[in-house]
Amino acid sequence: MSDELLDEVEAINSIYGDGSVVAADEAWTYILSLPGEASSLKLRFPETYPSKPPEVLGTHHSSGGKRGAGARDLALFKEALVSVFQEGAVCLFDAVEDFKTRHEEEEGQQAEEDVSSAANAVEQEEPAYAPSSDPVGGGDASLPEPPPWTVSEVVTDTKSTFVAHVAPVTSPEQARRYVQHLLSSDRRIRSATHNMTAWRIRAAGGVSYQDCDDDGEAAAGGRLLHLMQLMGVWDAMVVVTRWYGGVHLGPRRFAVINAVARNGFVRAGMVPDKGGGDAGKKKGR
Repeated sequence: MSDELLDEVEAINSIYGDGSVVAADEAWTYILSLPGEASSLKLRFPETYPSKPPEVLGTHHSSGGKRGAGARDLALFKEALVSVFQEGAVCLFDAVEDFKTRHEEEEGQQAEEDVSSAANAVEQEEPAYAPSSDPVGGGDASLPEPPPWTVSEVVTDTKSTFVAHVAPVTSPEQARRYVQHLLSSDRRIRSATHNMTAWRIRAAGGVSYQDCDDDGEAAAGGRLLHLMQLMGVWDAMVVVTRWYGGVHLGPRRFAVINAVARNGFVRAGMVPDKGGGDAGKKKGR
């Protein structure tokens, strides 16, 4: 084993755990256990490494027994290896790091696809969302009257539909009851792909409450809470609903989520409208 390869193996094992790279029975051949509970691969390094890249011999063990996972991880690592290799420079650690990024993106896309089936069925059977004048369900019987929701403009972007519900609140318990009422009283909201929430409340004695929920849309709740902080919105809550339309929006989805939330706060009179009242370019009711 060359000194360069020895250093890489040591770095990978120290970061991703002992045994991430282990020597196989054959000379210059190693088993690489990829991060993120992915597959393990068998690699053979040329004696002239790093002047030439390692050869990926195949999958040693597939990830968690998932169908097709071994072939997917093998393809992703080969792409990563081609992407990072430069003649004369060690590449194993960089290839693992590049694979990790590709694998996380792939897993995120798969998760969105897994939750899209029900939402797609709703989109095909019913028209684009419009606030219901005759909601289905009785709501929360503990509330003396329905929450005073202000509804944002409805935004449709690449087949996904977004809408925000905003209301004034005075306690975390009231905010939770409002969310419960919204979900129980509107079937389309209840069956949506994501219902992301955030609230900020100032109570007596200088005590403040802030909380959020992603509801499966990773980091979306925290972004909504950060938006409220930037806008200086207090004693309010927001629920942003998304019906996934089968096309990945990537990071752009967060811009649309924040846009409908902001539009809801502006419509509710909780912040001044500084010329950004339109929630988006594509709208539908």
